[in-house]
Amino acid sequence: MTAAATDAELIAAHAAGDPNAFTELVRRHRDRMWAVALRTLRNREDAADALQDAFVSAYRAAANFRSESQVSTWLHRIVVNSCLDRIRKQQARPTVSLPDTDEYREPAAPGDAMAQRETRMLVTDALQTLPEEQRVPIVLVDVEGYPVAEAAAILGVAEGTVKSRCARGRTKLAQLLGHLRNPDANANVPPPETTSEPEQRPDASGRVHPMTPRRTEER
Repeated sequence: MTAAATDAELIAAHAAGDPNAFTELVRRHRDRMWAVALRTLRNREDAADALQDAFVSAYRAAANFRSESQVSTWLHRIVVNSCLDRIRKQQARPTVSLPDTDEYREPAAPGDAMAQRETRMLVTDALQTLPEEQRVPIVLVDVEGYPVAEAAAILGVAEGTVKSRCARGRTKLAQLLGHLRNPDANANVPPPETTSEPEQRPDASGRVHPMTPRRTEER
């Protein structure tokens, strides 16, 4: 089976015993599936494990694939379900999260790169505060750019459900990340005025008198 074959043809070839068909299918979709897993779980080790579990599940279930949806949608549904299973199993176990990286991003100046990295970390941290039912649709639609219809097919919910969950999640993210839109909002706010009290010292009787500031003689 050549690389020119369609996804559906690769699935059929795999079911018929072609040893290379599934490898080619994975090659085509691995990068995007990895991105979804990483942004959903944020932890690289967990994302790798979830993706591996998804590939195993897809390999075993490929013979039963029916053409009700696109192969890519079917694969991503398996990945998302694998991620959600891992989230539910590990909610009580803290994990060490690593910042997301993008190997294909164009190089930037050192200052810009640091600012971009900090922004990505802030956005990623904010995403993790969302409940999974809001975080996953936002990862699919807003981060990975899936159409709402395809995200709905991946998640197995109605399109309206995806839209409403994204809307609620965006509202929360806007509250958490609003400062990123206008970081200089407070830059021109003058500091609060302070009034300096005259220095005081007690006299011989113990009474306190304000001291008159001494003038510096010009030379």
